[in-house]
Amino acid sequence: MVVIRMARGGSKRRPFYSLVATDSRDRRDGRFIERVGFYNPVANENEEKIRISLDRVAYWKNVGAQLSPSVARLVKAYSATVATTAAATA
Repeated sequence: MVVIRMARGGSKRRPFYSLVATDSRDRRDGRFIERVGFYNPVANENEEKIRISLDRVAYWKNVGAQLSPSVARLVKAYSATVATTAAATA
């Protein structure tokens, strides 16, 4: 089964997570099919904290991929901020 989950990168005490579509049997930081975004929880004010390709996440969900609970929370929050930003600029 394909899952969308976070793969940890970065250094000690400076985590950086890639949001990846991967087979559920593969390791957390191992082989993946596609990178669909990133999350940097310790980003500075001038750095981008999160970026998710919502169209690719929607594609993977349509073909049967499951989202991990933490990724589902991030996608929900990110899509809400993108929607409010798009509404404000329109």
